Amino acid sequence: MIRIELKDSLKGAMKSKDKRKLSTLRLILATLHDRDIAAREKGSEEGIGDDEILQMLTTMVRQRRDSIAAYEEGGRVDLATSEQEEIDIIAKYLPKQFDEGEMTRVIGEIIGDIGAKGLKDMGKTMAALKSKYAGRMDFAKASALVKSALGA
Repeated sequence: MIRIELKDSLKGAMKSKDKRKLSTLRLILATLHDRDIAAREKGSEEGIGDDEILQMLTTMVRQRRDSIAAYEEGGRVDLATSEQEEIDIIAKYLPKQFDEGEMTRVIGEIIGDIGAKGLKDMGKTMAALKSKYAGRMDFAKASALVKSALGA
């Protein structure tokens, strides 16, 4: 379970006095805590599950990549380096990411499985991808590939 692994890593970072890892893990766990509270308000007693944690971590990586681009554009290489270090820490808790070829193959399989015929089925296709492959692909890129596959 990812939640336990994150907490154990936090303890390890405290013992090793790794400030970057410690601050990143605290940020992850704070975000996780906020999402758990929101889930409880919606009736889930246990908080969010591993799939949603993977989606949260993927979102955190994407936000940092966007920040890196902005920092590099603004000439702040030091801040871009800091963001990349955070990405490296977060990525350790994500499964291996699909490359574009794997994403295209998986999207084709999902489209076939659910019988998607056109762009009107894009939402259904994306929902199936997110439920089956959470944390293993960049859904912004996947969305463009799905649109291309369904529009063709």
